[in-house]
Amino acid sequence: MKVLITGGAGFIGSTIASACADNGVESVILDNLVTGRAEFTDGHRFYRGDIADGALLDQIFADHPEIEATVHCAALIVVPESVSDPLRYWHANVAKTIAFVQHLLRNGRPRLLFSSTAAMYGPGDDFAVDEESAIEPGSPYARTKAAVEVMLQDVAAATELRALSLRYFNPIGADPQLRTGLQTPRPTHLLGKLIEASETGAEFAITGTDWPTRDGTGIRDFIHVWDLAAAHLAGLRSFDEVVPKDGSGYQVINLGTGTGTTVREMLVGYEQVTGESLRTRETGPRLGDVAGAYTRSDRARRLLGWTPEHSLADGIRDSLRWAEVRAERLG
Repeated sequence: MKVLITGGAGFIGSTIASACADNGVESVILDNLVTGRAEFTDGHRFYRGDIADGALLDQIFADHPEIEATVHCAALIVVPESVSDPLRYWHANVAKTIAFVQHLLRNGRPRLLFSSTAAMYGPGDDFAVDEESAIEPGSPYARTKAAVEVMLQDVAAATELRALSLRYFNPIGADPQLRTGLQTPRPTHLLGKLIEASETGAEFAITGTDWPTRDGTGIRDFIHVWDLAAAHLAGLRSFDEVVPKDGSGYQVINLGTGTGTTVREMLVGYEQVTGESLRTRETGPRLGDVAGAYTRSDRARRLLGWTPEHSLADGIRDSLRWAEVRAERLG
């Protein structure tokens, strides 16, 4: 099998490409390198360019007529940035994806796995959600992902497109072989901030302490990126069963562990793994922050035969291992 991975020079896309390679699936990577790293494409056929570039897509499919499906990971993803510059996010994540889908259909490539987000959910009182939970995105980033899902569902109902939207919860960790990981030296997410505080000796900011959770801090479902990659591989292999031709042409699956972890609990987990104690301070929530959620769904197990295998501690350890080699690998 051969697949196209957009955003394949980024954190998640490159990890999916590695998992595919380990399992006999060849990846062709398309990335504009706005946030991705060229080093992450080593060992794969790489095209540098934009997902909305029709001529480039035509060339890719002419060069690789064996491509059977596309994994669409290309997107801007920083929530506070989406609040301050929403037009950039709507253009990159929505407008360009619409053009991209048009190019896929024009080239007769109807199978699409979409990298979506659980940030679009409006959680209930227990913060647990499934695929039927209310869609109430709390940031421009999340709204762009929800908008793309609506577009995909509409297009799938009217054309040959078949789309599988995989709603990620909160990826952590790295490729266990350390081929790739988070490319930014100072990630803005929770675990990145914990590592930064550990490395610099600065106080760790607990952003938001008045959420209606068990300890007042935000709650998340942290999933190891290698488990996410394995879910995509399962989705590629079972695509025609999961998204049959005789249905709506559209399917949604949550990808999470089923366990909610608060910010304070993640802090404790980090200190247990590292054996150190971090200084902390409490602040208000960041722009675009929400209380959070975790999945209660078993749809991924039923439809993909997939369950996560890595623990929270595994994700922390692999993130730390990657942080040690990131500068050496990326300069």
